[in-house]
Amino acid sequence: MKKETYISLFSSAGVGCYGFKQAGFECVATNELLSRRLEVQKHNSKCKYDSGYILGDVLQDEVKNKIFDEIRLWHEKEGIEEITTIIATPPCQGMSVANHKKKDEQKRNSLVVESIKLIKQIKPKTFVLENVRSFLNTICTDIDGKEKRISEAILNNLEAIYNIESRVLNFKDYGSNSSRTRTLVLGVRRDVGLKLNNLFPTLKNEKMLGEIIGKLPHLVEMGQIDETDIYHSFRHYKGDMRNWIKKLKQGQSAFDNTDISKLPHYYKNGLKILTKNGNSDKYKRQCFDKVAPCIHTRNDIMASQNTIHPVDDRVFSVRELMLMMTIPSDFKWVAQDEKELNEMSLENKRLFIKQNDVNIRQSIGEAVPTAIFFQIASNILMQLEGLNEKRYKTIFTKI
Repeated sequence: MKKETYISLFSSAGVGCYGFKQAGFECVATNELLSRRLEVQKHNSKCKYDSGYILGDVLQDEVKNKIFDEIRLWHEKEGIEEITTIIATPPCQGMSVANHKKKDEQKRNSLVVESIKLIKQIKPKTFVLENVRSFLNTICTDIDGKEKRISEAILNNLEAIYNIESRVLNFKDYGSNSSRTRTLVLGVRRDVGLKLNNLFPTLKNEKMLGEIIGKLPHLVEMGQIDETDIYHSFRHYKGDMRNWIKKLKQGQSAFDNTDISKLPHYYKNGLKILTKNGNSDKYKRQCFDKVAPCIHTRNDIMASQNTIHPVDDRVFSVRELMLMMTIPSDFKWVAQDEKELNEMSLENKRLFIKQNDVNIRQSIGEAVPTAIFFQIASNILMQLEGLNEKRYKTIFTKI
């Protein structure tokens, strides 16, 4: 059977594009700036050849040349004539409403333009761009040196080759287990013949948080680790903060406390200063009867957005976050199997969590839910297989 292939740009730990691997795609090359994230991809045997794991800034010619080297390698060794899909999820800090500073936006947005350039050069059968809601209206410096909206840059450079469609979707309505509103831009090369509308994920019934994590064991002691699941643990925080959230009902925030001693605060020069309630979703218990919240990169602290368990006095565990982001149980964060991790001593488990927890949580927070990319990959495969069958029958009839 002919292999369908993909290249993943800005792939982080490979959580989203793991869906392409699940669907049966082969990864020709995956590019990531941080080595600790790329290591996670290696643990999941994402690439057939070690040279396919490409570390570095895609703006650099050396990195781009390595991507082209992998394409040639797959042509020579695997007989692959063309890449099926390029996936690009460039960093969104310059565009996200969650980032109030927004420094150096155009430098960041040049990564989007670099994605466009690589798609234009490689000419895959399809491409997938994913980013925040405001993605297409954000200004970038296009290949021609002119400032324009990203939507214009995409069309100006790729419309002659591709049929292109963009949609703003909340992934909770399309198979993800948490709220996450994002822009998806899909493109199909005009000579390929795929139906673009049928490549997008399909509507599904949203699931409540209780359905997703309600059956997991409760964690009541700070530092507690589920004996059967190292990724389900009670993350440490300052002990006096527990009083801020201890008696909160689901949907309530610590800022709703009527007892002033239980309002979020800090000390400066010996003076107690009340924390300003800048966002209503900080120090807030989530609700079992509502859809899980959007997962952010700072899901490790109560002061971040929507991080507190509906009942337990803690932030969500890694396992709970994985379930919310539809990350499959066979996804590996480290080289060891979970069985081996769960058999470690309590001391070694604590050391493991200390060394790996933040990287895992940040990787989850910046990921695309695996189920979303799995659907897109499956839709591409189904259409390609249908086309191949149709073309085969046409050739057979002529013979």
